[in-house]
Amino acid sequence: MTSPLSEIEASQAASQIDLLRQSLRSVLFGQDALIENVLTGLLARGHILLEGLPGLGKTELVKGLSKSLGLDAKRVQFTPDLLPGDITGNPMLQETDTGRRFVFQPGPLFANLVLADEINRASPKTQSALLEAMQERRVTVMGETHLLPDPFFVLATQNPIELEGTYPLPEAQLDRFLFKLEVRANNAATLEQIVLHREIGVEPQVSQVLSRENLTTLLDQVRRVFMPVPVANFIARLVHATQPGEPHSGGIHYGASPRAALALAAASKARALIAGRLNASYEDVRDAAPQVLRHRLLLDYRAKLEGLTPDLLIARLLEHTPAQDAPLPTSLKAAKL
Repeated sequence: MTSPLSEIEASQAASQIDLLRQSLRSVLFGQDALIENVLTGLLARGHILLEGLPGLGKTELVKGLSKSLGLDAKRVQFTPDLLPGDITGNPMLQETDTGRRFVFQPGPLFANLVLADEINRASPKTQSALLEAMQERRVTVMGETHLLPDPFFVLATQNPIELEGTYPLPEAQLDRFLFKLEVRANNAATLEQIVLHREIGVEPQVSQVLSRENLTTLLDQVRRVFMPVPVANFIARLVHATQPGEPHSGGIHYGASPRAALALAAASKARALIAGRLNASYEDVRDAAPQVLRHRLLLDYRAKLEGLTPDLLIARLLEHTPAQDAPLPTSLKAAKL
């Protein structure tokens, strides 16, 4: 059984995370909410799907994250002709001391941080090759299993499916992503800062602010954040409320899976540590819910005709799902009854 987190540890963790936050702010201007969510997903040991139009800084954010943490990072540009073996690796015939034999050559998945760029431009067969890696953190090639490095994160970028040459990701693969984050266009003030401080073809200079050992410690501390029973109950009721047939789930054809509840719990604990707190709260759950649930809800035709979106439905569920499943007692005497 792990020991509970101390106030000193939580305060030190929050200070270290703030260093990482400031480093990422020097890479991506005017996207504080996006940076906060990326840090939450990272500390929750989750994979993240970033969706937005080309040129909004998704790739630079991931590269800045790897440099700030000193992680081994690999980038895969997903294209229609990309094959599964191009990312997992393949056995290659080589001369050895014992003669010619097949030796496994690791692919780009063998890194701490994998940037899957424009993942939905590859064929579904290649997209599915990520499933085992994302869930089991290993790959199997020709019957032989190879463990991936620890820690292992996939940060994938995708273009909106309305763009030409894109494929929708399978629901099973979407469920492997802890978060789906929407990268929105910058406002005029942010664009001015970009023009003044960036040049085409010149990458921003990013220094390492935390070591891999620091990150490992932070990941361990997230697991030690206390999850109160009432907060766990709120998570369970919120995820269950997404199921068709529930009072406020109109417009949802398929709801969220138990994996969504585990993801929401991990994200809530990560948000607590970022704030330097010892336990997860109702507010942590509310803040993380849109990022955890938006890609796990499959809408029915009525919702699409009415112009509803997953975010609108999640907001409705949050509004109608009380934090407490029963009214609090009005007095200590009532509490004993």
